[in-house]
Parts: sequence; structure tokens; C-alpha cells
Amino acid sequence: MTTVLPMLSIVVPIYFEEDTLPQFYDRLKGVMEQLASAAKYELIFVNDGSTDRSLDLLRQLSRDDNSIRVIGFSRNFGHQVAITAGIDHAQGDAVVVIDGDLQDPPEVIPEMFAKWQDGYKVVYGVRNSRKGESAFKLITARVFYRCINYLSDVHLPLDAGDFRLMDRVVVDALCSIREENRYIRGLVSWVGFPQFALSYDRDSRYAGETKFNLRKMLKFAFDGITGFSDRPLRISSKLGILCTITSFAMIIWLIYSKITSPSSTIQGWTSLLVVVLFLGGIQLLSIGLLGEYIGRIHRETKKRPLYVVAEKIGFNNVD
Repeated sequence: MTTVLPMLSIVVPIYFEEDTLPQFYDRLKGVMEQLASAAKYELIFVNDGSTDRSLDLLRQLSRDDNSIRVIGFSRNFGHQVAITAGIDHAQGDAVVVIDGDLQDPPEVIPEMFAKWQDGYKVVYGVRNSRKGESAFKLITARVFYRCINYLSDVHLPLDAGDFRLMDRVVVDALCSIREENRYIRGLVSWVGFPQFALSYDRDSRYAGETKFNLRKMLKFAFDGITGFSDRPLRISSKLGILCTITSFAMIIWLIYSKITSPSSTIQGWTSLLVVVLFLGGIQLLSIGLLGEYIGRIHRETKKRPLYVVAEKIGFNNVD
């Protein structure tokens, strides 16, 4: 009786990785060959608008390897959208998402595959260590994961990135979610299903520098927080109530002071200025939070496609 092997799709978002791609491919290919007796596989590379030689290298690799699929965007649409495009095109019974910078070691994939065979629908990587990253990045990442977990209405795993394996049922659920401001790891937690945390040590970048600068980190944080919680709005409302109560208390105190000591001059220009600035800051913060949510509503109502594909390579290949 012939055993039907499951299909494993590996989704790799690529953005300016020409120096890393050859080494990454060699390591990933070696890992997948070790799994060849247990699963068929396809390697889906999504070029997220890279203008270096990344796409040319992918074209060259696809000519020699029928398991490679390449999606080329018309421009840069962002890391989370690149992952979405790869998931949309994946045919596997399970899908692994892994970055192409070799910080997440491909050698962990067999462990994820084994846990999937044990019945888990999601196996996500949890970082024991993060080599080669600055103290600022480590501190901000630690604060971010804990803040978003506190603010979110859904429990999000701490110190877990996008490196994970997902069963087809989870992938199908993700493909049905087309919101523009995407936070994949949050969406995976939101859809549910049995999930397993697999610990691993994250390596430093093989070559080049991270493209995830402070501006992108802040946008990523806002997308994560506003996409999974309206608690910031509730916090601003509570601050408004607190400021209102404080203001009424000061008004009562001023009236009482004027009645009991009508001839005295009430001093307090400094305290008055502090109160005005404080209230103004709270108001601007609240308006800013409202603007963030309204801006996201505006973008969602336009119903634009998440990405535009300029070319696809290797999807007609039959192994």
C-alpha cells in the first residue's frame, strides 16, 4: 500500500537579502532533504520589492530546483503582507513561516514538524536568546511583547516571532482574514486551535543589517496594539474622567477659598499652567488615539488588495 506523504510549504519573505540567500537556501534545502522521506515540500520565496540582486538569485535558483516558487511584488508592501502572500499561495498540508536572514535557524523545522504530527495545529518558536542584537532592541522588544499582551483582548505568546508551523486548517482561517493592518502572530493566536511553544536560540544575522528600523518597529507596535485591543481608548476615557473630577475638585476649592478669604489674592500661576498643559496633553493624546483607529477604519473601507504581484515563477512545476 502506497503511503501518501504530507506536503510541507515553507514561506520565506525576502527583502534585500542577496548576501544571505545562497547560504540560507543551502541550509534550508539540506533540512528539507532530511525530511524528504516524511514529507513532500515546496519553497515559496516572496520578494517584497527588493531592488538588489535578491530576485535575480531567486530566478537562478528556481531554474535548478523545481521545488522553488517565487512571488515578486510590484513594490515593497511590508513584511507581514509578504508572509500573507506566501500563505495565500501555499499548497501544503502545513505551512512554515521563516525569515530569510538566518536568524531563525532552518534546523528547527524538523522539531516543528514532529510536534505537528503529534497533533498540534500551530507550533511557534519562542526565543531563548537573541544573538547579535543591541541592548536597546532587546529591551524594547521585551517591553513591547509584555505591553501588547497586557493591552490585547487575546493572549499573545511572549518572545515569539513569526517563525512557526501552521496546519492547513489554521492557514485557511488566516486566508479568510483580509484586514490591511496585519499582525500575523496575533491573528494566529486569535484563530485558536491547539498550539505548542517550541524554544530555540535565535542567531545573529548572517550578513547585512536589519531592515526593521525604529520607524517600522513603532508602526508594527501600533498595528499590533490597535488591531487586537480597544483598551487604549478606554484608558484615555478613564484619564478624561480623572481629569474632569480633579478639575471639579479644584473649582470647588477655589470657590471655597474665595468665600472664606475674599480679600486674599489667590496665587498659583505655576500650578494653573501645569494643569492647563496637563489637560491639553491628555486631550491631544486622546485625539491622537482616536485618529489612529479612525485612520485604520478609513484604510479598511477602501478594500484595496493587500499586495500586487508583478511575477510568479515555478508554480506550474510538478515534482
